[in-house]
Amino acid sequence: MDRTPWSKELRRLGATVSRVPSLETLLLADTAVALTVGGIFRLAGATGPADLCWALGTVVAVVPAVGWVLEALRRGKAGVDLIAVLALGGTLAVREYLAGALIALMLATGRTLETAARRRASRDLRALLAHAPRTARRRTGTEVRTVPLAEVAVGDLLVVGPGEVVPVDGRAVGSAAELDESVLTGEPLTVRRPPGEPIRSGVVNAGGAFEVRATATAADSTYAEIVRLARRAGAESAPVVRLADRYAAWFLPLSVAAAGLAWLVSGSAVRAVAVLVVATPCPLLLAAPVAVVSGLSRASRLGVVVRDGGALENLGRARTLLLDKTGTLTVGRPRVIDVVAAPGWQPTQVLRLTASLDQYSPHVLARAVVDAARERGLRLSVPVDVAEEPGRGAVGTVAGRRMGVGRLDGRTGKPGWARAADNRAVLDGATVVWLTVDARPVGAVLLRDPLRHDAPRTLRRLRAAGIGRLVMLTGDRADPAREVGAVLGLDGVRSGLSPADKVDAVRAERGRAVTVMVGDGVNDAPALAAADIGVAMGACGSTASSEAADIVLTTDRVDRLADAVAIAVRSRRIAVQSALGGMLLSLAAMAAAAAGLLAPAVGALLQEGIDAAVILNALRALRDDRPDRPALTPSAESLIHRFAAEHDDLQDVLEAVRAAADQLSDSAGPASLAPVAEVHRLLTQRLLPHEHAEEHQLYPALAPTLGGPEATAPMSRAHAEIDRLAHRIATHLDLAGPDGSPTPEQLDDLRACLYGLHTVLRLHFVQEEENYFSLAP
Repeated sequence: MDRTPWSKELRRLGATVSRVPSLETLLLADTAVALTVGGIFRLAGATGPADLCWALGTVVAVVPAVGWVLEALRRGKAGVDLIAVLALGGTLAVREYLAGALIALMLATGRTLETAARRRASRDLRALLAHAPRTARRRTGTEVRTVPLAEVAVGDLLVVGPGEVVPVDGRAVGSAAELDESVLTGEPLTVRRPPGEPIRSGVVNAGGAFEVRATATAADSTYAEIVRLARRAGAESAPVVRLADRYAAWFLPLSVAAAGLAWLVSGSAVRAVAVLVVATPCPLLLAAPVAVVSGLSRASRLGVVVRDGGALENLGRARTLLLDKTGTLTVGRPRVIDVVAAPGWQPTQVLRLTASLDQYSPHVLARAVVDAARERGLRLSVPVDVAEEPGRGAVGTVAGRRMGVGRLDGRTGKPGWARAADNRAVLDGATVVWLTVDARPVGAVLLRDPLRHDAPRTLRRLRAAGIGRLVMLTGDRADPAREVGAVLGLDGVRSGLSPADKVDAVRAERGRAVTVMVGDGVNDAPALAAADIGVAMGACGSTASSEAADIVLTTDRVDRLADAVAIAVRSRRIAVQSALGGMLLSLAAMAAAAAGLLAPAVGALLQEGIDAAVILNALRALRDDRPDRPALTPSAESLIHRFAAEHDDLQDVLEAVRAAADQLSDSAGPASLAPVAEVHRLLTQRLLPHEHAEEHQLYPALAPTLGGPEATAPMSRAHAEIDRLAHRIATHLDLAGPDGSPTPEQLDDLRACLYGLHTVLRLHFVQEEENYFSLAP
């Protein structure tokens, strides 16, 4: 194993810069000038100077072209450039200088386009270097000294302060560590590591200061291994074989054989040169690169940056797609999914007080709680005497009462409603933030990294584009990963993976088919480099993953991945059409030239006509005749944004429905109907008007885009069911006994109505967000 200190290795890796040669650009300028100036002389009647200019343009192209051919032959390949060299040499030999100048220009144009489209980024991981610590704080007795990272030895006791990066692998000592491990696992939620548990280098201390006993040196730690993995995986990535070279494998010997046969039969070298001139594979030199560059241009307009044309070609052939979970299929940050209130409290009240206290906390969960409260339009209070205990939460005074948010003291027993909240968090794979008032728990906020609304539609489009296998690779736990896989209908789910495990999985899939890896974190960089095509979610992802990728999605929308695949497939198909069509026309011209019907100069002009036709066809890749994304009218787009915002605002209604059903199960007295009456008020005043507006405003606006009213009919049926259940709840309130209590025969049906309404609403909201709201940018 390489024992070089990993900070030095990072510097070497970060210093690697890919330089694009300018020879092709200079050649294009020279040949264009030579052809243009020669044309001016010919129009002026100066034949000699014209021929001289064209001959010079031809000679200028021959020299680098010979170099390219020799380099290809040294690697055991004979590409399209060999025919161009033979044609250039032949035109000089028989003094067909115009034909030579035309071929030189086409050769230079093709090489310039290809160079612009082919640039493959080096595995520049400067972001890893920026994240890596250079020193560590080592404690010896009562003395704490800062030492260079290379001096840390196994067994050293290190101090890690709040916000600092753990410098080497080790184990927590003395107190628990609250860690942000997203740089390694991609998971946004912090993790608590009790004393004695392993801690990996590269993670960030999200709590108070703690001590760690080093179990590895810097060179042997997890973070250094990520860098080495990325370096090795990038070196192992197979070079892209140009589309043009694949077709040249059979077109080249055929052209040479035809020219030789024409010379042998006729005895005329001019005929052989004429055959080579019309055989010059300009459809390969120009049409394929034009189609690819057009695809790159179209992709860039959609926020998809493709680093080279080879990556776009490969993406069009991909059949396996591997996806990270967090930040790719999920939003990548925690969101409030439910609020549970103790008897006598309301979910809205719990969320408002929790967010009021969390305003002063920098914790990722606190930000999510505050954002949820603001989205619902809740007015937050200003707390006083706020103090934060790292790893446990914050305490403060709100409205004259002492409150706390965070973890509950495990030594105190939990009431039944709190145990139910814990169970719900386990079932939902959620994290719980508790609210206590005067040291008594009164509510819980459940948070989870939710699925992206556009993820299901994106995966369906990917399958339609030809991706046959979809697999998720994640460092997350098995249960939440399996749930995401089941919802999305993935072909495979692999959870609990380290960066090295992801690289191994990518290598295994590459052995079966052209493989794409999609990720967004530093931990994904090695896997992105190991894949045939690496795709990074660059809008919110790490710089390291973006720089290790071949394709970067610059907008925070995973559906751009489906756009990229569709563009790649279409661009490659057009490139193949253009190349094959142009070569078939060239074969017909070769037959005419071999029969003596075409002089070299006329053949060159005919070849120009063929080139123009195939290039125009290749330019079709700039547009898409059958867009996958339905076009929305401005009014429909505005309605989508309006109702999406209302969904956020109505989350408290869904929570109230669930809470009323829970309370009805706990008690059947008069007090149990008070939450039901509140639910009826919320339904009547807020939710049902929202559903009515969707039915009569949003759905008619979307119907033309989606193909007619039948497309929204299932959602309309859900509206009818919501209305039916709301009316049934109102009827139960009317049937309550004279003392305000539900009669025994009402309880089962009323509970079923409330739980059923909650389920229907959640499913209905998710379906609308996935099928309709995801259409709007």
